[in-house]
Amino acid sequence: MMNTLKQLKSASRYGLMSASLRCRRGLASIHSPEQEVVIALGSNVGDRLHNFNEALEMIKKSGISITRHGCLYETEPAYVTDQPQFLNSAVRGFTNLGPHELLGVLKKIEKDLGRTKGIRYGPRPIDLDILFYGKFKINSENLVVPHERIWERPFVMAPLVDVLGSLIENDTVACWHSMSAHPDGIFECWKKLGGESLIGKDGMKRVMPIGKRLWDWSNKTHVMGVLNLTPDSFSDGGKFQTVQAAVSQARSMISQGADIIDLGAQSTRPMAIRISPQEELDRLIPILEAILKMPEIDNKFISIDTFYSEVAREAVIKGAHIVNDVSGGRLDSKMVSVIADLQAPYIAMHMRGEPTTMQSLENLKYDNVCSEVGLELYDRIREAEISGVRSWNVMIDPGIGFSKDSEQNLDILNGLSEIRESIGRKSLAVSHAPLVIGPSRKRFLGDICKRMCAVERDPATVAAVTCGVLGGANIVRVHNVGDNVDAVKLCDAMMIRRRLSSRQG
Repeated sequence: MMNTLKQLKSASRYGLMSASLRCRRGLASIHSPEQEVVIALGSNVGDRLHNFNEALEMIKKSGISITRHGCLYETEPAYVTDQPQFLNSAVRGFTNLGPHELLGVLKKIEKDLGRTKGIRYGPRPIDLDILFYGKFKINSENLVVPHERIWERPFVMAPLVDVLGSLIENDTVACWHSMSAHPDGIFECWKKLGGESLIGKDGMKRVMPIGKRLWDWSNKTHVMGVLNLTPDSFSDGGKFQTVQAAVSQARSMISQGADIIDLGAQSTRPMAIRISPQEELDRLIPILEAILKMPEIDNKFISIDTFYSEVAREAVIKGAHIVNDVSGGRLDSKMVSVIADLQAPYIAMHMRGEPTTMQSLENLKYDNVCSEVGLELYDRIREAEISGVRSWNVMIDPGIGFSKDSEQNLDILNGLSEIRESIGRKSLAVSHAPLVIGPSRKRFLGDICKRMCAVERDPATVAAVTCGVLGGANIVRVHNVGDNVDAVKLCDAMMIRRRLSSRQG
């Protein structure tokens, strides 16, 4: 009894209302050495993304371990509307700090990054708010948790929902749901505000920072042109090894409508022999530097198809925008830490084993290929996120042709939404990431269509791309850019008509 009274006094001192009224584990958690928290971030002054990254580094150094990131949103200002657009997100993590200690740390970070008192809801370089602290309600003079205006703000609710999975995973998350303004929890509150239908309209869009741009990938399907700089790639090996030939091909793909040029200096075809990072760099860097000098490359992106962290680092430093890793970090243990350091956009692809073993019988065993690919992709991204890779920098690729047989490749093309749902049960933020597919000229198309020569598989590629785009792909990686640009334009037009019809219905 005496211990319980001490706990109650401690809770009262910090303005805590024990969540035991709503959660079964109650008072025993008050003196838990670690509490799970959600912190919202906003910025609309200066380099907004830089402000976010600086704040997150300071949060980490203050002893708060970040485990999940929401998506990144660009939003119109609320309340005081005569000011620049905001970036908004949220992070979830653990801390040993008490609630008011945590508040003090966040206020110091705001001050260190240049925030002054200013006007309420006015411009600020950084705004950090505690949305949830453990399983407690807090109501003190300086701090109210849950944050009192969460439920009316889509720009707060969207990233809050992102850091949750669609399945309730622990008592703390269950308690957060019970604290919402709706009896069915946070998801119903978000749905009542408008939910996913708000994204892309009413001044609110998901964005990904690429180079100096905030990229909204939702307004069209993007085409990534494959440029192999290898002597042994399955489709066009040896054709573009010289600087002159590679630049000419890049220029041709851009003229046909490519949005991204994907440079690969190491073959990842089945049974390909692995070359060293230095040999890969020797092939890659002269061509990368030449393409970056092309006037046509303005407003386009360059991705680097590599599983070596050393190659990724050097290429991004030289000016590449995206790292496209077929192994999702499995083939180089340093890759995720390098991506976290660079804060570069990262395509994590699903593959089991490596190119020499990926088509083994063991690696082709699935009970449900879409569900398992989604969960295995999530596991790779989860490891990367804990290492500091922001989920707003991640794209996902189910790896068509990698560790899958023909039937499984077809299941993937038919089941992109199931892959997203599988990921979404663990992390809604990752499930919203841009989805890349690469069926171009793959062997399964040849097997089905009886086309043994890779370049004869372009019509089948167009069909596969069409299926993928209508199923939810955002980026298609192809060799024949022109035909596939037309295919995705038609798909985009069809989906616009579909959305208009559903609204009118």
